[in-house]
Parts: sequence; C-alpha cells; structure tokens
Amino acid sequence: MSWLIQLIVNAGVLLLIANVFGNIELTGFGAALLASFILAVVNVIVKPILVVLTLPVTILTLGLFLFVINAITLMLTAWMMGDSFVIDGFGAALLASIIFAILNAIISNFIVDPLTKK
Repeated sequence: MSWLIQLIVNAGVLLLIANVFGNIELTGFGAALLASFILAVVNVIVKPILVVLTLPVTILTLGLFLFVINAITLMLTAWMMGDSFVIDGFGAALLASIIFAILNAIISNFIVDPLTKK
C-alpha cells in the first residue's frame, strides 16, 4: 500500500514541476501517474547499472553526479512516454531531477511516512 501512495505522490510532484517550468510538459494526471510508474521501473532496472558504471565519477563529485543519473532516468522516462511527457533539454531534466528529489524527500518524510506508520 505504501508504494501506491508513493506512486501518487511522485505523480503529483511531476505534475507540479511540469506546471512550474515551461520546458517540461505533461498532458494530465493520468500521464503523470504513468510517468511515475515508468520512472519507478527505470529506477529499479536502469539506475543501479548507471550508478555502478559511473561510480568513480560519483565518488569524485561526492555524490553530486547522482543528480545527473536522475536526470538521465527522467529523460529516459520522457522518451518512453512519447508526446504525453516532454522534456526540452538536459538542463531542464537536471533541474527537474534536483527539484523532484527535494520535493519528494520533504513530502515523504513529513506527510507519507507519518500516514503509513499508523
């Protein structure tokens, strides 16, 4: 049940980011929910491979390169979604991945975790 709540929260965060930035477009909440699911699958399958392959760079940058990996997974998700999720450029994906990580951490720690611990 917790993964479903997290999936909905991620969809909401993606929709919020798309509404704030003009470089990112989502067609609606259904597309955001599908993008959230695809992003979760990509994070489970592709992200660990990318982390292992780029481990020396990640260590040299003290972990900041993980934001680049998150941007790559976000762009891969947008590529899989086609016209319903569009990101215009790597810079927009990098900025979106940073904001996504911050908002997701705040919402998860202060809203989702207290609700699921009951």
